Amino acid sequence: MGLFAPTPIQAQAIPAALRSADVWATAPTGSGKTLAFSLPLLQQLVGVPRQTNFRRPIRLLVLVPTRELAVQVGEVLGHLAYRLPQALKVNTVYGGVSVNPQMIALRGGADIVVATPGRLLDLVDQNAIRLNDVQHLVLDEADRLLDLGFADELQRVLALLPSKRQTLLFSATFAPEVEAFAARLLRDPVRITVEAMTAQKPDITQRAIAVDEKNRTPLLRHLMTQNEWKQVLVFVATRYACEHVAAKLYKAGIYATPFHGEMSQGARQEVLREFKAGRWDVVVTTDLASRGIDIAMLPVVINYDLPRSATDYTHRIGRTGRAGAHGDAVSFVTPAALAHWKLIQKRESLELALEQILGFEPTEAPPAPAPSNGGIKGSRMSKKDKLRAAGLR
Repeated sequence: MGLFAPTPIQAQAIPAALRSADVWATAPTGSGKTLAFSLPLLQQLVGVPRQTNFRRPIRLLVLVPTRELAVQVGEVLGHLAYRLPQALKVNTVYGGVSVNPQMIALRGGADIVVATPGRLLDLVDQNAIRLNDVQHLVLDEADRLLDLGFADELQRVLALLPSKRQTLLFSATFAPEVEAFAARLLRDPVRITVEAMTAQKPDITQRAIAVDEKNRTPLLRHLMTQNEWKQVLVFVATRYACEHVAAKLYKAGIYATPFHGEMSQGARQEVLREFKAGRWDVVVTTDLASRGIDIAMLPVVINYDLPRSATDYTHRIGRTGRAGAHGDAVSFVTPAALAHWKLIQKRESLELALEQILGFEPTEAPPAPAPSNGGIKGSRMSKKDKLRAAGLR
């Protein structure tokens, strides 16, 4: 594959995984986490022959939050397993497409399954998959799988797995609210945290531009023309905004297309293929594309709408500046979103000057703060008044 030395996360995670230890690993986006668990676990599977040739028991299960990440991880594992001394069958299953071809592909079992939780449970319910032989479990983008959106499905999957197994968690971030869940999931884990060193940090120039909400699309067009950008990933807050912004850009003569969860899997894969091939100038997407999607040499990411959290900000801008390439990440900050932007800056330890572009200076006033009695002298009862009122009662 043209790789001659392990990345820091690989150098630390591979020996631990080969010892069959549980692993809890945090490393920056683009640091090589997929190979960090794929290589040692394939080595373990090759080292222990299957007990039967009649039906392949699933020995390695990799859970991921999105279909795109499932395809990507499945391709890596399939590529690595192709020429191993012991042939290993890799199956990738995810929702949004017909379940029947996936059921047919699973006849006779599989050594490795890469899956999104919902489709995996569908296949279990239809007796197409059995999980009682799983020896190794990987949660890729584990913080997403452990949060409330996937918690119920994940608990159902865990109940079907043997208690004696190796579990590995990999993610670029772990929110505090999921750390307790992660700790319960692992047994004496090897905790690995790889910080992005200055020499290893993605080469991303981050900017924040103040702009009125109504002027964001004209500003985007202006920046694309001024900088001659030809491949831009634009993040918005909702699926409706994907369609709306993409349509406005297309009408203005920019080849733009939406990318969101309501599209069929075939349509989504086609958009990614065409975007990577340079057939689209702009892909407008939700946070669906903020994780696990690797577009080589992607030059620009735009936060048309600010992300809901600082964690999502990290994952979004991590789509650019990959594999040593330079990238630009630009955030549009409307007056209504100014307080939220300050919070993101604080949590990400960012110090970005809020720029203004000539002709697009904001004129809208920020919203008035919500009414509150806190901190306003005389608006709340003093302790003496409360005691006096209690005495009157």
